[in-house]
Amino acid sequence: MTLPAVAVCTAAPAYHPIFGITDRAAAIHAAGVALSQSLAKGRAIDAIALRSAMERAFGGSDAAGLWDWKDAYEAVEAAQVLFLRQFGPSIARAAKSPASMLALLEKIGSLLPTETRRSETSQALQQFSTPLELAFISVRAARIRADDLVLEPSAGTGMLAIHAGIAGARLALNEYAEERHGLLKSLFPDVTVTRHDGAQIHDRLDAKVRPTVILMNPPFSASPLIEGRYPNATFEHIRSALSRLEPNGRLVAITGESFSPYSRTWRAAFEKLQASATLIATIPMRRGFFRRHGTDVESRLTVFDKTPAPDAAKFPVPVAAVQTLQELLSWIEDQVPERLPIAATTRSQPSDVTQPVSAPIR
Repeated sequence: MTLPAVAVCTAAPAYHPIFGITDRAAAIHAAGVALSQSLAKGRAIDAIALRSAMERAFGGSDAAGLWDWKDAYEAVEAAQVLFLRQFGPSIARAAKSPASMLALLEKIGSLLPTETRRSETSQALQQFSTPLELAFISVRAARIRADDLVLEPSAGTGMLAIHAGIAGARLALNEYAEERHGLLKSLFPDVTVTRHDGAQIHDRLDAKVRPTVILMNPPFSASPLIEGRYPNATFEHIRSALSRLEPNGRLVAITGESFSPYSRTWRAAFEKLQASATLIATIPMRRGFFRRHGTDVESRLTVFDKTPAPDAAKFPVPVAAVQTLQELLSWIEDQVPERLPIAATTRSQPSDVTQPVSAPIR
């Protein structure tokens, strides 16, 4: 498929301390716009292209301290969101099936660099964004409908959100990290982007925001409010999100592999969650699904529907770890059921959400 070029930002650098321009998020966004042109032309984003885009946007080099590689990798993620915003709907219409759509996304993924240099902040807060192919599969598991409001409580750079928009949903986004919050606001200008700790999203979010779907890739064992490792992070994020989810709504979460109802460590926690939400599926993934984002952490995809489980101590039959993205998608398409009906009274105020990017994939 031949895609038209994305317009390149040629304005003055958005970040340069000498001239008093200090909006780092705007500079990352500007670099992302330039990099999205490479994706539109089918060109790989190599280290030379990435450094060039960053130096133009920031007005200088990383050696001068104007930007670091965490900024650069977030510019790459911004480029993917911008590319999908412009071309995602047409790619989805051209795809003959979810499998063919995934194959197209894998081709895009092959053009992206591996994040080999992690910052202390990224490591401490476990800011491992969802790869675009895995984000697509997660949205498929959500079975999004045209009237859905999708909340992403730890939205990062918006990869899950953009796929949800392409699938036809309205969006409500939240991100605690200040710089990522600013970047999200520029990438999704038509939606209010809140800034709360995702582990407290139900308590902090405006009561008018009533999501029917929640998509999550929360920190596996970290909290911005607690120093050091915090093993309960995933549970607290999911617990709070389920509290906010509308009855019969669906939650899809990407977590560490160890967060499992089959683990003695977490079995009681899953029983507590099942008092209000039924565990529909939990699928482990082999090591390496996040490799492009700088980690080999083992992970799993977990699906809840917000209706009390008939037996809180009973869980789906365990399944073997999937080995490939295509295998994961096939499992989701075959084994994850359709959603429960949502009450007709469920609505959100127009000012709190953005409109969908396009109609859903066939």
